[in-house]
Amino acid sequence: MFVLTENPTIGNNFLAELRDAQIQQDSMRFRRNIERLGEIFAYEISKTLDYVETEFETPLGTASVSVVENYPVLATILRAGLPLHQGLLNFFDRADSSFIAAYRKTGKDGKFVIQKEYVSGPNLDGKIVIVADPLLATGRSMVLTCKELMDKYKIKQLHIVSLIASTEGVAHVKANLPRARLWLGDIDEEMTTKAYIVPGLGDAGDLAYGIKD
Repeated sequence: MFVLTENPTIGNNFLAELRDAQIQQDSMRFRRNIERLGEIFAYEISKTLDYVETEFETPLGTASVSVVENYPVLATILRAGLPLHQGLLNFFDRADSSFIAAYRKTGKDGKFVIQKEYVSGPNLDGKIVIVADPLLATGRSMVLTCKELMDKYKIKQLHIVSLIASTEGVAHVKANLPRARLWLGDIDEEMTTKAYIVPGLGDAGDLAYGIKD
């Protein structure tokens, strides 16, 4: 498990601005900070990939460079995950993409279940897959999504990227997806009764794209 705040870098500035209630009112800035963190995580994940020595012709000769052998597939949970997906895609610019619609559905008793609508993407057999979602609260939607993908495809490696996670969510993912590697911005200890992370940052989807009906 990689946690960004355990390794102080400029990325902490972007994470701090995401949490700042004043700065996050600027939705463009909010989206851009998520995107920049996605780029940082892409760079960190790239260190775990396989590389192949390749020769290229320059104007003055031949250069040998180690390049990524197989690009990962980038999967994101709509809609809050879109800026994070874009950040990953900025670095893994030859990657295929997969999009997943999953959300909390609250019943009359106030309890919620995870509702998944659809998955649109390529064949994931033998692929390295990076699933991105800005917040990992209970971890239930992430586990549901990843388990369905793993039941359908023989995924080679699974990476999960979230900007802020709860300790409960991390424990749930570890218990149910032991093979997954977690890449997190920070971990918060508490959640509200409605499963919002505290102090967290609020509703990432609403802050990025406007309050939903």
